[in-house]
Amino acid sequence: MSSSTQYQVREPLPGVVYAPLADLRRYLDAGALTRETMPGAFRASFAAHADRMALRGSEGEVTYAELDAMTDRLGAAFLRMGLQPLDRVIFQLGNCNELVFGFIACLKAGLIPVCTLAAHRESEIGYLGKHAAARMHFVQGDDAKFDDVAFAERMRESIPSMQWTVQARGEQRGKALHLRELIAAMPLEDARKLLAKVELDPFQVAVFQLSGGTTGVPKIIPRFHNEYIYNMRAVADFCGYTPDDCLFMPLPMMHNLNMGCCFGPFLLRGGTVAVATSLSPEALGDIFKSCQPTWTVIAGPIAERLKPAIESGKLPLDKLRGVISANSAPVLRQLLKAPVHHIFGMTEGVIMLTRESDPQEVKDSMVGVPVSAHDQVRLYKIGTEEEITEEGVEGECAFSGPYTIHGYYDAAERNAQTFTSGGMYRSGDLMLFRDIGGKRYYQFRGRTKDVVDRAGEKVNSEEVEMMVCRHPAITAAAVIGMPDKVYGERVCAFITVREGMAAPDVAGLGSFLQKEGLAKFKWPERVEVLAELPLTNAGKLSKPRLKEMIVQKLAAENAVTV
Repeated sequence: MSSSTQYQVREPLPGVVYAPLADLRRYLDAGALTRETMPGAFRASFAAHADRMALRGSEGEVTYAELDAMTDRLGAAFLRMGLQPLDRVIFQLGNCNELVFGFIACLKAGLIPVCTLAAHRESEIGYLGKHAAARMHFVQGDDAKFDDVAFAERMRESIPSMQWTVQARGEQRGKALHLRELIAAMPLEDARKLLAKVELDPFQVAVFQLSGGTTGVPKIIPRFHNEYIYNMRAVADFCGYTPDDCLFMPLPMMHNLNMGCCFGPFLLRGGTVAVATSLSPEALGDIFKSCQPTWTVIAGPIAERLKPAIESGKLPLDKLRGVISANSAPVLRQLLKAPVHHIFGMTEGVIMLTRESDPQEVKDSMVGVPVSAHDQVRLYKIGTEEEITEEGVEGECAFSGPYTIHGYYDAAERNAQTFTSGGMYRSGDLMLFRDIGGKRYYQFRGRTKDVVDRAGEKVNSEEVEMMVCRHPAITAAAVIGMPDKVYGERVCAFITVREGMAAPDVAGLGSFLQKEGLAKFKWPERVEVLAELPLTNAGKLSKPRLKEMIVQKLAAENAVTV
């Protein structure tokens, strides 16, 4: 099958659910999907913008030509180590230039990055490494608070497929190979000859992203070469990113929000990506002063850290022409004196955004419209496939489109529950729509999913509950999100305790969960002890009642402190 007539993957990977042939044909014929691979699309951008600045920050500047050469050398070095196309690589490092080098290098070598977080620990990395059969663990190496190299060595012993640890930064230690040395040992000419032999498939998996999920540990989400390119370009077109723009997105670069909507689209457009390795107020301020971003993404905690400098006028924001945020547009607009665009999105697919030209009601309280004309959105009555067609009525939203998945990796049982009979992805999110000026806009109304949204990090309640219940003093646990003005929600655990034993406090429970290998951002930040957990009339746990209880407690405490 020639590349010009190819309509689906040549060699399917076990466990991956690929788009139906009819869907692929329709999107290809419509010009939405192409037969490009991600390395091909990035190489074209790198060549077109060779002398422009790709990366800027406290650690220097990297042009597109330099980024292209460096990632060629590193990608070839990975292959020379013994990795083979379609091997999986666990990425576990914070934002830095080296993360971008490693990510692009893997794509060029045909390797599949598994997008974990720097904060993940034994529970998450052990599961994901085994589930994805990862062969390499790519870690930061200079984290002052956590020895990730030693951690990777322990994980290598427990993950049968894992063979290599590569350290991105810091002084080389242990058995880890060092990114700097790998690049230095690979001549550019040799690298390009080696990479030219790699056969890439536009319909094949490019990246394994993660879902916050509703059951257990994160689920693996396959993102494919041509559909991920389309995702990135659709966002870039919708927002109007240009080569003259500079982006500062301080949230994790391995998140789909950053990769699919921010730094990925920017690298395809030839813009500049400002990279901060620290989230201290001083480091964030330095980025704004030195890079003067035109686009940024602000979450509650970041806005809070920057607020004093912004209000004092010490932070230059005059170049800002676009701010992306999940909510709070009126407040951020007043603080930053710049257009603020609400975003709704999921790693599984559809992205919605508001535009500056939208009606004020939409800009202030809604999430706008999908970025692609090919996206389909339907609202269903919860637990049914009965479609809601009435304006202003809440329902569970379901999606389909050129960049929405058709199944999680190696999760047949979960897939059977997650998709409608017509193949639409059930998001577990509540929305309603309003028709304003002849256009349909959507408003996010909450979740049917049992997760806590802590500053954009989705914390799976069931996963935390299972871990908490391992504590010898705890007989039952229910984890909910408690409202917080900075983080949106924080993690609160309601527990019952064994007779004669003392309930752990927040610090004690955190110490226990650390030993259990649970990422710190998932630890409960408040512990409430009850004689018994409240039940519904049907005898099931009533989390709405628990949420009412914590809201009332917080209100009473705030009233006392005012």
